[in-house]
Amino acid sequence: MDIVLTQFHKVQMEAILGPESEPFETFISNHMESSEETVSEAKSMFNMLKHKDPNSLALKLALGSSYDIYSREKCAVLLKQLLTDEDDLCTWSNLSLSTQFTVKSILLNRMRGEESRFIIQELRDTVSKLAASLLPDNNWPELFPFLYQCLTSTSNNYLKRSAFMLFAQLAADIGETIVPCVKDMHSLFLNTLNDYTLDLDVRIEAMSAVFNFIKCVLSSNEKELFQDLLPGMMRTLTNALSNNEEKAAAHEPLKVFIKLAKNEPRFFRRQLVDVVDVMFEIAESESLDQRARHFAVLFFITLIEAKEKAAGMLKRLPLFISRCFEMLLKLLLDIKDDPAWNSGENVHDFAGILICDRKIGEEGLRRFSLALRGEFTTHIAIEQLYAYLAAPEWEKRHAALIALAQIAEGFSEVMIKNLEQMMNMVLNCFQDPHPRVRWAACWTISQLLIDFSPLVQEQYHNQIFLALAAAMDDFQNPRVQAFATAALCNFCVPDEPETLIPYLDGIVNKLLVLLQNNKQMVQEQALTALSCIAQSVKVMEVLMSLQGLQAKADDPTTKYMLGACTRICKCMGQDFLPYMSAIMPFLIKCAELEPVMTISAKLDYEYYELDDNSIEKIKLGDKTMFKKGNVPEEKVVACDMLCCYTDILQEDFYPWISQVVSIFVPLLEFYIHDPVRRSAVVAMPILLRSAKLAFEKGIAQGESEAYFTKLSDYIILALAEAMHKEHVTEICAIMLGELNYCLQICRPLPTEGQVRSIVNEIKHVITESSSRKQALTEREKPDDFDAEEAELLRGEREQEEEIFDNVGEILITLIKAFKAAFLPFLEELSPYLLPMWAKETTTVERCTSICIFDALVEVCPEAALKYYDVCLPLIFDASNDENPAVRQAAFYGLGLWAAFGRSSFKPFVVEALSRIKVVIMHMNALESENEKAYDNAVSALSKICQFHDESIDLAQVIPVWLNCLPIKADLDEAKDVHEQLCSMVERSDREVLGPNYQYLPKVVSIFAEVLRAGEDLATEGTTKRMINLLRHFQETIPTATWASTWSLLLPQQEMEVESVLSAPKEDVNINPCNETYSLVLWEPNILIGTVWSYWPVQVR
Repeated sequence: MDIVLTQFHKVQMEAILGPESEPFETFISNHMESSEETVSEAKSMFNMLKHKDPNSLALKLALGSSYDIYSREKCAVLLKQLLTDEDDLCTWSNLSLSTQFTVKSILLNRMRGEESRFIIQELRDTVSKLAASLLPDNNWPELFPFLYQCLTSTSNNYLKRSAFMLFAQLAADIGETIVPCVKDMHSLFLNTLNDYTLDLDVRIEAMSAVFNFIKCVLSSNEKELFQDLLPGMMRTLTNALSNNEEKAAAHEPLKVFIKLAKNEPRFFRRQLVDVVDVMFEIAESESLDQRARHFAVLFFITLIEAKEKAAGMLKRLPLFISRCFEMLLKLLLDIKDDPAWNSGENVHDFAGILICDRKIGEEGLRRFSLALRGEFTTHIAIEQLYAYLAAPEWEKRHAALIALAQIAEGFSEVMIKNLEQMMNMVLNCFQDPHPRVRWAACWTISQLLIDFSPLVQEQYHNQIFLALAAAMDDFQNPRVQAFATAALCNFCVPDEPETLIPYLDGIVNKLLVLLQNNKQMVQEQALTALSCIAQSVKVMEVLMSLQGLQAKADDPTTKYMLGACTRICKCMGQDFLPYMSAIMPFLIKCAELEPVMTISAKLDYEYYELDDNSIEKIKLGDKTMFKKGNVPEEKVVACDMLCCYTDILQEDFYPWISQVVSIFVPLLEFYIHDPVRRSAVVAMPILLRSAKLAFEKGIAQGESEAYFTKLSDYIILALAEAMHKEHVTEICAIMLGELNYCLQICRPLPTEGQVRSIVNEIKHVITESSSRKQALTEREKPDDFDAEEAELLRGEREQEEEIFDNVGEILITLIKAFKAAFLPFLEELSPYLLPMWAKETTTVERCTSICIFDALVEVCPEAALKYYDVCLPLIFDASNDENPAVRQAAFYGLGLWAAFGRSSFKPFVVEALSRIKVVIMHMNALESENEKAYDNAVSALSKICQFHDESIDLAQVIPVWLNCLPIKADLDEAKDVHEQLCSMVERSDREVLGPNYQYLPKVVSIFAEVLRAGEDLATEGTTKRMINLLRHFQETIPTATWASTWSLLLPQQEMEVESVLSAPKEDVNINPCNETYSLVLWEPNILIGTVWSYWPVQVR
């Protein structure tokens, strides 16, 4: 990175790093100013110092500030940033040895004497990152003695905690280096955990370190060494639980036990009974805090899930499974009889609490059953469920049903044998006096219809229908009605649809009644259920017969009615067309609804409360505005539905295209609502395709082709203009993708003016994307960067990658359409594209840039000649890229440049062969993630053999190529390469068959593998040619030669060849072999070993 320094900068740097303290203190304090400009200047100066004089800066920061605690803290933060920001510790490596030694000494001394916990934490993080790199080469011998001293000779509890944290981190990062310390650390752990006078936090930190040490040792004997630590760990947990000052103190020890249960369950083997008893006490205690109890439950579930790592261990506890199930069942009793339960608008019976006993119980039962799979446990579950179902408390009956639904999937193989018993349990509960129990019965029957489909539908359809029908009539309890209707959806989709027919009239009639219900959740489920039986045209006719719908665009049920119609349309396809004339006027009316909202440049607190959630910040052009109000949900749904109808009906949607385009094009800039704008964008190519199909099939009567040209011009330019103003990255990416689809659909070609507009927008998009990516990098500064932010940034980077990927697709489309005429535009874009080949760019950027120029070579090779000197070196660099997708793109391109470059490629043949050799001879070449790159390297080699045979020694190269065949991952390349092999064999190329038919067995084995794969690895024409070549060999090659070839085939290859040779012959012209060879026995291992080891790459 080149940084240009002005004289002013040099003076500033000398002052900051000089003997006077004030300039340095100012430099540090500037990082903490409220002014963004001051902070930005300070960061810029930090980067200059980092690159121009890292030694002085490191020493200054290590010594820290003497001004105040905040400056000292900032020094510690900047020191960590300076030394550990790069993964390869580049700055540290650039420091002189004397500076490195001094910094290491200062770090340890400051940790020993520092009082600020924050500073110790920053110094600890710095030491940890450096140590992970230095210790494997013994480049920090002072560190371990220092850490031992911290643990044995200091009264600073936080320093002791930091020492244990460092040991724990090092054990996780460089376990092999830490293993020699295990015995010494064991005694430290033992003394710490058994010393009740020590600070509890220190003992808890020691527990965390114990887990990492157990993980880093590999032998069971070494793991056994830690067994005697378990009593001390248990006492630490008990002490933490009794800590009245800090209720959450036990959480960390419990997490350690959970991690041990997951990764090292055998650690508990000797004292399993004691550990399990303590955990049950925690889980069942009513006095402990909720999270501690939940962690104890999670411990049991984790231990059960890890049972395969400690086979037989749990069998030592005969009542363990029963007690676990009982514990989980009790958690489901966390439910209150809320009078407002029926007034909710959500069909599900959730309490609205994020974490509660009931939710932990439900998840625990699901995982419990999936881990045990019903082995010797189903009878335990059934026995306890029956007891709960017979209880007078409705909560227990409710819990039994919920539990049954949760365990059904996991125990399905065993429970299916007791299906009648299980179904009776549930069906009887539909008569329960408590509505919450009846709701649970509906929910459970819905789950059973999924988990045991189609068996339940086939055997119990009558009982289920009667039970659900009765629940649908429960008008006093609309939530029961709603979920009974929801369960009906699973009842109505059996694998054998004829079971539905006897109930169709009754179902539809009930659903029509529920559509008139004044509860929204009931109406919604009724509409959903209607769409699930959409195979019946009667349903659509009934929907159309509803009166007054078109007059109620703002009715709450409208969106569900629209959704139901759309799902029915998906089922009926083109048969839905007769209903469109009735639906479209209403749908258009909904799509044209205007939003009810106010938009202003600033918040007026006289009218808007600060906590008003209806206020949203939006971007209109370059301005940030505030909106209050909403876009009608009917408008959102209608826009989505219009896209759906257009896509399903295709050319039959033509009568409404003009009207819908006039609605959607303005919505491309509907910045007050992203989903509506997204629907408008997605609709553009779908509408264009429908119009094109209508013209091609003669449906667009009375319109000339000029109409379609005008429509495509209008849509493409509207998309390009909207793209320039689009501020949401995700929608911008979608716009680029849909614009590409439009370009592929429209014919004749776009005009030069349209292309100019598109190219300008692509420049704008790339520039804006680069700015956003730079901003993302800035957000990674360590002061406020955490894992949550890292996850957000990952998603945003993926959107930026999608943008560039779609830019590439557009350019490839334009290159294929305009060929050499697009070259001037590509020249303009080259400064934006070629930098994307650099290794520091993303995988998508490198692949896309390569593919753009690959397309140029493929479509207009003469025009691409001017790029050979620029692009081929970049292709060669990309062929060694660590990412297999980039290597695949590079070798695909290399093959194209070799095929179309001819004389221009000749100077690069040696380098090309060298790069190909590295890939195809790599030990991991055929691993799944590398296989496509390998296939493209083999394909590139085949093109060099085909088009540059005069430049290479074919006798040496062809056997290598043959040994790589067949290729099977990249099916397009496989078809091309195997066709080329076929052609070479038909020509009787000596190099392919080898002297005296030496390579014939290999060729036949390749043919056999290709034929076994069917149409995957070769076209129909190529497979026919291969079959006829095999017949030709059988008929013309000496019997002894053919027999020897046959003996070298694998059994499955032999069967394939025998099968095709015994089939009826087809007339195919075959070039006869010009020579008759005597057989020289071919040995595959000798061929592979000899040729691959000594393959030359010199050019003739």
